[in-house]
Amino acid sequence: MSEAKDWVQEIVDIMAKLRAPDGCPWDQKQTHTSLKPYLIEESCEVLDAIDDNNMEELKEELGDVLMNIVFHAQLAQEKNLFNFQDVAQSISEKMIRRHPHVFDENCELTADEVETQWQKIKAEEKSHRESILEGIPRSMPALARSQKVQKRAAKVGFDWPDSSGALAKVREEFDELEEAVSSGNQDNIEEELGDLLFSMVNLARHLNINADHSLNSSNNKFIRRFMAVEKRCKELNLKIGEMSLTDLDKIWDQVKEKE
Repeated sequence: MSEAKDWVQEIVDIMAKLRAPDGCPWDQKQTHTSLKPYLIEESCEVLDAIDDNNMEELKEELGDVLMNIVFHAQLAQEKNLFNFQDVAQSISEKMIRRHPHVFDENCELTADEVETQWQKIKAEEKSHRESILEGIPRSMPALARSQKVQKRAAKVGFDWPDSSGALAKVREEFDELEEAVSSGNQDNIEEELGDLLFSMVNLARHLNINADHSLNSSNNKFIRRFMAVEKRCKELNLKIGEMSLTDLDKIWDQVKEKE
């Protein structure tokens, strides 16, 4: 019986071939920067597959993410910086280091102790950082990044004691936005709107709600209802782009009632 194929090495070899002088012109011209949107897009498709509980699709999308990782490793290897093996070694060593309760026979911990230990080891690894807010990815979705920033600040006591303070801050920021809108100063409006969104995320955190998930839920609800409005308009032989807002609102309310 022949040995099982090493598919991990296969994708590494494929990527090297694509980047070779006789490879693919598109792959040859890519850089770490040009590939950023694809990694984000593929990661989002993984999340969609998880939400849809589609395991076949999840397998495929995880493969696409892996391909992106291999691509970045290949670019680095060409500059003699690191390769895919180095990437795998780095994460393997980190997982072993952060799980002494698994890889050290003399260490036994409860679930709560594991989490405390993980944070302690992680803090030791990042002890060179000058701020508790360092290391939060700038490219994170804004709502998720905001929530992470606030959570980090809360660890050192910079936080409202309960949700009432966060709620009062939302009202304060809303009033300031109204004043900015009245002034007509676009830069001020943008700043105050950002402050309001930041305070809303803070309120969500105090209410144990993931702001990003909450907004996505509302996005999905709007899409579902709007598509139902489009369908109803077709059933009535109406052109949605030619209808008044009043008539569209009536159909929208009908859709809401059916839900």
